[in-house]
Amino acid sequence: MALLKTLGCTHFKLRQLMRRVAQHYDVEMAGAGLKTTQYSLLSHVLKLGPLRPGELAKRMKMSASTLTRNLKPLVDAGWLELAAGSDARSRTVTITPSGRAKREEALGHWKVAQESLNQRLGAGRVLALHGLINESLELLAAAGTVTGADDE
Repeated sequence: MALLKTLGCTHFKLRQLMRRVAQHYDVEMAGAGLKTTQYSLLSHVLKLGPLRPGELAKRMKMSASTLTRNLKPLVDAGWLELAAGSDARSRTVTITPSGRAKREEALGHWKVAQESLNQRLGAGRVLALHGLINESLELLAAAGTVTGADDE
């Protein structure tokens, strides 16, 4: 236990890593005129098809307010559409043809970012990192400490 105290704050370390990784992807994604969060939203809506905003937030593990804030620029750009849902109170998020084209354009940039990160860190380290992340997420979910909301 004393060794863990000398390592410092896990939250701070993870935030440092996340900022550095996000910067790496953001530099490449800027070539497509997108932030990584926008690319992720376009990709999820494309993959999951038309769905309610609440379901999209749940699948992406982010809060409804974060999703609403991140959807706005994509809707304003005409890449996503909020349409009437199955009843008067519901809405669905759909990707538009220009959104599909933007996502396809950005896919090449994402691949460059992914491959260059893999090369910089090394395949073994990336696989180990993914394994640790997945195991940690499962342990935290089992402990009931994960709420599903994210503040990206």
